[in-house]
Amino acid sequence: MDAQLIAFTGVSAGLVAMPGADFTVVVRNALVSRRAGIACAFGIGAGLLVHVTLAVLGVAAVLAAVPALFRALQVVGGAYVLYLGVQTLRQRRSEVSEVTDTREDSTGRPLRQGFVTNALNPKASLTFLSVLPQFVPAGAPALPRTLLLALIVLAIAMVWFQVVALLVDRLGRWLRQPRAARAVTTVTGVALTAFGVGLLAGPLMAV
Repeated sequence: MDAQLIAFTGVSAGLVAMPGADFTVVVRNALVSRRAGIACAFGIGAGLLVHVTLAVLGVAAVLAAVPALFRALQVVGGAYVLYLGVQTLRQRRSEVSEVTDTREDSTGRPLRQGFVTNALNPKASLTFLSVLPQFVPAGAPALPRTLLLALIVLAIAMVWFQVVALLVDRLGRWLRQPRAARAVTTVTGVALTAFGVGLLAGPLMAV
């Protein structure tokens, strides 16, 4: 592996592991069950695939060139994350047993939550659009190299969020105790709400 790929892997790992809405929504679902957490992680990977595809195709450049479109996507994404945060805080009022009883629910909802949370974040596309070209050697074919970089990002994201889901599930017995569950649910809800407000604040203040 050349030096540029090693550097890119490190940069990508830092970007993926950075706490944000993706991390929080995985924790939220992993508290329900390991299956829900893993499904949510796969959903985030699918959303990330959308962004790296846009970056590879250059379509993400449109978001940078058309501020109104970028702001519209920010509003939609922020509203969805805010909705998840409010729902999580409302969940805190329910008995812990009601939360854990959903362990047998379909994985469709957490999968969808992970996908929508990631896919509706236009900043991800712009991040990849700005980072990927920095690691394409001058004179080298851009498409094969960019595809390789995209695969590295996807691999890191899938491993990282699966680890988060499994770790939360491993600690699940303690985390699902009434007092701990309420505390974690509150922190998760507040974090998602804050991320949603943050995503909404930028475009709304720019209007």
